[in-house]
Amino acid sequence: MSITLDEVRHVAKLARLELDESEIFSLQGELNALLGHFADIESIDVSGIQPTSHAVSLQNVWAIDAIGTVLPRDQVLRNSAMTKAGLFVVPQIIED
Repeated sequence: MSITLDEVRHVAKLARLELDESEIFSLQGELNALLGHFADIESIDVSGIQPTSHAVSLQNVWAIDAIGTVLPRDQVLRNSAMTKAGLFVVPQIIED
């Protein structure tokens, strides 16, 4: 299977690409080469291989939820530009 120049022009039009004739010829060659690679992949016998959902095995990694050292509130708020009632004050970013 190969892609014709008319098909390349049609896809370029759908993608709203303004291509000159040299770019269309170049793109046709690249797309045909890509289809050739897909044909090579399609010809590989994978009948004895079990399907997987990921290339590498995944497992959950759970962190231990343990209480560590806690900084005092005044030390945490010391470098803040604005504070009020022991809380950080930040500029409003969503308007009413």
